[in-house]
Amino acid sequence: MHTILGVVVVAALAFIGTMVDNYFAFAAQLVATDRSKFRRVSWAQALAVASMVVLAGGLGSLLAPIPLRWIGLLSVAPFGFALHSWRHRSTPREKFRRGSITTFAVTLALGGDNLAVWIPLLRANGVAHALVTVATFAPLEIVFLLSAQRLATHPRVVAWGNEHAGAFMPYVYVFLGVLVLIECHTI
Repeated sequence: MHTILGVVVVAALAFIGTMVDNYFAFAAQLVATDRSKFRRVSWAQALAVASMVVLAGGLGSLLAPIPLRWIGLLSVAPFGFALHSWRHRSTPREKFRRGSITTFAVTLALGGDNLAVWIPLLRANGVAHALVTVATFAPLEIVFLLSAQRLATHPRVVAWGNEHAGAFMPYVYVFLGVLVLIECHTI
């Protein structure tokens, strides 16, 4: 049985680890967005993340009849993302248009890794711990939005993050894959 503090730490690691790519993509979108539209674009990003949490929770519930140790095998997805990131680490990252619909769509498009980690995480320890996980995600999303808005005022930092994210993302995905295996008691 996990302690509440343990659930919070694992949830924070899962959120931060899966949101690195979203963070720099969102900050890059904000750089190209009129400052008066930051609030609307931020709401679109937050709505997309909330949608992914609901989807992950729903899919995790559908997987309830499957033994938890088998759910851990979903870690193949983060390991696959790690391999993909490693193979494409020197490929330039895409630039996206600005706007709330684009932000929502891009966040969902970049959300495959989020779902791959969040589904087993929300399924791993029951409803109470899933609620603690979601409660941990909420303030982290607020910090995500506010810090990305602040970062967008420094386009060189955003450019550096977009340029170098490919170098460390494979390691982040491997770490998240191992985290899924541990949380689901597969290893």
